[in-house]
Amino acid sequence: MAIENIKMPQLGESVTEGTIEKWLVAPGDHVNKYDALAEVNTDKVTAEVPSSFTGTIKELVASEGDTLSVGEIVCTIETEGGDSEPVEEAKPAADEKANEMPAAGAKPTDGLKGEKGSSQPAKASGSKARYSPAVMRLAQENDIDLTQVEGSGNEGRITRKDIMALIESGNIPKAGDAPAASSQQAEETTQEQPAPSAPAQKAPSAPIQSAPGDVEIPVTGVRRAIAANMLKSKHEAPHAWMMIEVDVTNLVQYRDSIKGDFKKKEGFNITYFAFFVKAISQALKEFPMMNSMWAGDKIIQKKDINISIAVASDNALFVPVIKDADEKSVKGIGKEINELALKARSGKLGSAEMQGGTFTVNNTGSFGSVQSMGIINHPQAAIVQVESIVKRPMIMDNGMIAARDMVNLCLSLDHRVLDGLVCGQFLGRVKEILENMSKENTSVY
Repeated sequence: MAIENIKMPQLGESVTEGTIEKWLVAPGDHVNKYDALAEVNTDKVTAEVPSSFTGTIKELVASEGDTLSVGEIVCTIETEGGDSEPVEEAKPAADEKANEMPAAGAKPTDGLKGEKGSSQPAKASGSKARYSPAVMRLAQENDIDLTQVEGSGNEGRITRKDIMALIESGNIPKAGDAPAASSQQAEETTQEQPAPSAPAQKAPSAPIQSAPGDVEIPVTGVRRAIAANMLKSKHEAPHAWMMIEVDVTNLVQYRDSIKGDFKKKEGFNITYFAFFVKAISQALKEFPMMNSMWAGDKIIQKKDINISIAVASDNALFVPVIKDADEKSVKGIGKEINELALKARSGKLGSAEMQGGTFTVNNTGSFGSVQSMGIINHPQAAIVQVESIVKRPMIMDNGMIAARDMVNLCLSLDHRVLDGLVCGQFLGRVKEILENMSKENTSVY
């Protein structure tokens, strides 16, 4: 018999960690190769971790709710053949520690004091001088001075949960501040110490307590990932927005005239949203700067036009991607929207279908919204909200008043990448394309 390790897999490009949402096996269970072991959630997708071996589950190293970096051990499995002695890799290995990043200003050997040449355990300060890549990345993204953070992990180690708790509280420690305690330490200190005679300059937010009759809803891994990505987008990208109104009377008449025959022929409904995605894809091809991403020391203008669309299920939000949308017809876009929505609502979306988006189009009009500002889908540079089509009295060129089908398009932009001029020109082009869609000059095929 031999003990093998199952590690956190790479579940998508730029994905560096995953959270164990639910274990599907328990120690002692027999599994076959490729059987699902656990449901794992990332900021991009929820997926299942398959077994790489046939054998018996030996130990679940990670617990439900734990967040692990790609390559970390999640469980061990006993297989036939080889040595049956348990391996020690379930614990942090020496090479894993070597990959941890030192604190700013610390010497490479600072974190090793007390570990070699002595039987004494390492001091807490030595442990805190080493941070995992996930902790370091979160701290850099949110401008957190890690030397001012008290960790709740083993020997005072700063964990990802400590950083997330600080971000959610809004009490971000900066250079020169007193060390910020972990949530558990802060609670214990509050219970043991009397209140100071003078209020602190910046008191942490008080925890929200539920009252009798309130309903407490546990935060799922999907909801936590959505929250983290939205927070990251708002912290990093300086949001600006603009809105334009479009007369889609001719488009409404055209779509209404063909929808019955189209449904009989193709087997799915042709929606207004497919026309909007087509128009925006065409405009992105003419204004490639809109299809860009901020990359620190450079701006990356993406070659492919891959449109992310938001699809909501009963308790989660998914953002699948229509690849090469500019090369597809209205029918092709409509078919893909329909298929992706069905997969999202039935939990069958694959990780590949959630990756590679370069620009987001959100159909807020399906809820009756007429004006909204979307949060940019990081790391993209912009998102368009397609609002509800409503009839409004409009003054025509001849001075007469007529009822017209009008829609607002609301664009949120990353002002590091985009400026008002190119965004205004882009929206103007989308407006022109949509207002010229009609039975006479538009084909869905």
